[in-house]
Amino acid sequence: MKIRCFLFNKLKQRCLLLPLSLLVVCLLKLFYIKVTLRNSFYIEPYGITGSYSHISNHQYNINCTAIYQLDPVEVGKSLEIRRKVIVDLEDETIVSLTSNCQRYIEIRGYDVITVSEEERGFPLAYSLVVHKNAPMVERIFRAIYAPHNLYCIHYDQKSSQSFIAAMRNLAQCLPNLFIASKLESVQYAHITRLNADLNCLNDLLERSELKWKYVINLCGQDFPLRSNRELVSELRALNGSNMLETSRPSELKQQRFRFQHELKEVPYEYQRLPVRTTYAKAPPPHNIEIFIGSAYFVLSRNFVDYIGTSPVAKDLLEWSVDTYSPDEHFWATLTRMPGVPGEIPRSAPDVTDLKSKTRLVKWNYLEGSLYPPCTGTHMRSVCIYGAAELRWLLNYGHWFANKFDPKVDPVLIKCLEEKLEEKRKHFGNIWG
Repeated sequence: MKIRCFLFNKLKQRCLLLPLSLLVVCLLKLFYIKVTLRNSFYIEPYGITGSYSHISNHQYNINCTAIYQLDPVEVGKSLEIRRKVIVDLEDETIVSLTSNCQRYIEIRGYDVITVSEEERGFPLAYSLVVHKNAPMVERIFRAIYAPHNLYCIHYDQKSSQSFIAAMRNLAQCLPNLFIASKLESVQYAHITRLNADLNCLNDLLERSELKWKYVINLCGQDFPLRSNRELVSELRALNGSNMLETSRPSELKQQRFRFQHELKEVPYEYQRLPVRTTYAKAPPPHNIEIFIGSAYFVLSRNFVDYIGTSPVAKDLLEWSVDTYSPDEHFWATLTRMPGVPGEIPRSAPDVTDLKSKTRLVKWNYLEGSLYPPCTGTHMRSVCIYGAAELRWLLNYGHWFANKFDPKVDPVLIKCLEEKLEEKRKHFGNIWG
């Protein structure tokens, strides 16, 4: 009998402990959520005419002109914001916002964007290869938008359904934006990344109703540093030349295309990656000298037309299939080919990332020597910019920069949006 009572009491204690433990866990969760929300911070994109989200938005009244002037108080505010839990919109928010096109166009001010006659006479095309973070992609697109330009979005076949829905909705809302007709399942440093841009380039050429002058490719962590008016002015000065990196490869970089690479599973971030084998590759076709550069470019329409029909370009593409990061030698090599539109002679000096205006990237091992230290954070040796770099970014001379992340520094992106809008209006007053 005593044993039964003992077991009954033991069972009773356990039954009481279970709901008590659950209660404690729930209270701790509620406390965590309350503290997180209190310490969270969200900054809406610049210039919207309605609320994007129900997320609490603490008002810091950031003065972007003071940020640009490196005022210590304003820069200090941005640092204080970064110590909070930075929150951003979800892809579903963009899906919802773009489900009503008229409302979306009004909220984001697409209907009030003005362009000059000079801009209309010099239309541009864009290839955006993206795979995640629809809110950031939408901000990039709004920053580069002009109603007479043409835009192609290539999203990764592996992207989430909500991201895909956001991109498709966006394309339905604006007549000069479309989704690439052929989509790749993009793997890092693989031929599929190059193919994604080529798919967009082919589509942009086929839409012959708009004779764009130059094409620019971007990814989801880029941002423009020039208004469309400024960019047109600088591109006119190129007089048909291309703008991209093209340098002679080091011995280490040559390993990327001297050996065959196979796409394999890897136990870290990218999951699948081209891995070098012991098999040497045949020499490049047509005795082409290989140059290396970046995946990003500003190319003239004549150049894109030329390579689209060039047997040499086709053979180089086929030869590049089993190389590492072929997009980093494909464009850099083709622009050095004799006779191509906007040719850079093979004998000409290297065009480095600091000489090419296409993309401003800050590498951590060059900080303090070639450019000032990163005020944000680093990802794989690349700086994700902070607000204190606003002035440097706008004044260095490049047209676009990488990398930006609203969860690292939302103040910088909003201030860039504001400064670009100021430039647009300033040029509008001049042309008006």
